[in-house]
Amino acid sequence: MLPTTLTHSNGTPSSRDAARHTAGAKRYKYLRRLLHVRQMDFEFALWQMLYLFTSPQRVYRNFHYRKQTKDQWARDDPAFLVLLSVWLCVSTIGFGLVLDMGVLDTLKLLLWVVFVDCIGVGLLISTFMWFISNKYLLKHPGRDFDVEWGYAFDVHLNAFYPLLVILHFLQLFFINHVVVINSDWFLAYFVGNTLWLIAIGYYLYITFLGYNALPFLKDTATLLYPFALLIFLYILSVSLGWNFTKGLCWFYKYRVQ
Repeated sequence: MLPTTLTHSNGTPSSRDAARHTAGAKRYKYLRRLLHVRQMDFEFALWQMLYLFTSPQRVYRNFHYRKQTKDQWARDDPAFLVLLSVWLCVSTIGFGLVLDMGVLDTLKLLLWVVFVDCIGVGLLISTFMWFISNKYLLKHPGRDFDVEWGYAFDVHLNAFYPLLVILHFLQLFFINHVVVINSDWFLAYFVGNTLWLIAIGYYLYITFLGYNALPFLKDTATLLYPFALLIFLYILSVSLGWNFTKGLCWFYKYRVQ
C-alpha cells in the first residue's frame, strides 16, 4: 500500500499535501497526541518493547509499513516514549531505594536521569547520528531522500530501551543482593561489567538495524565498528578490576549531594 496524496496534473504534490508532510506539521501532530492519552496505542508500543529484545528486525519492518502508508519513517504515536518514561521513573525510584537515598535525593536523581541522561543525551546522540547519516551515508546525496530527525530519535529510543531495562532494572537485583556487584571482588565486577557489555551491545546493534533498514543509506556496517572498542574495554576492565556499576552508584549519589 502506498500513501494517497493529492497531486497536480504534473505529478507533484499539492501545496496542501506538501504542508501536511513538513517536519513542523509532523512534529505538531506528534506533540498534540501527547495530550490525548486515548489516541495512543499502548498495546502496540508494548509489542514493540517486547520485540526489541526478541526480534528487533520486526520492529523496523513496521517502520517500513509506516513509510508506505503514512509517508514518514518516524513514529507519529508518542505511546512508546510515554511508556519508556514510565519505565525510567520506576527504575530510578528503585535505584533510590537500593542506594538508601531519601525522598528529596531520589526526586533530584529522577530529574537528572529524565531530563539530562535520557532527554538531553538522547537529543545530542540523535542529532549527531542524523547529521552523520545525511552527510556521509546517503547513497545519492542531493536527491529527495534523507534521514528524518524524528526517525533518528526513534532509533535512539529503540536502542535505549533494552539498555534501560538491563542497567536500570535487572541490575538492581544484583547491587546489594545475589552477587553484590557494588563491591570490589572479582565475581562482582565480572557480572556487573558483563551486564554493561550486553546492554551497550544491544544499543549498538539496534542502532545499526535502524539505519540499515533505510534503503537509501550505504555503508551502515560501519556503525558496528564500535563493537571492537566495546569488547576491548570489557576485557581491560575485567583484567584491571574496574567496576562500572560501582562507579555508576557513586556518580548517582554524588550528583544529588
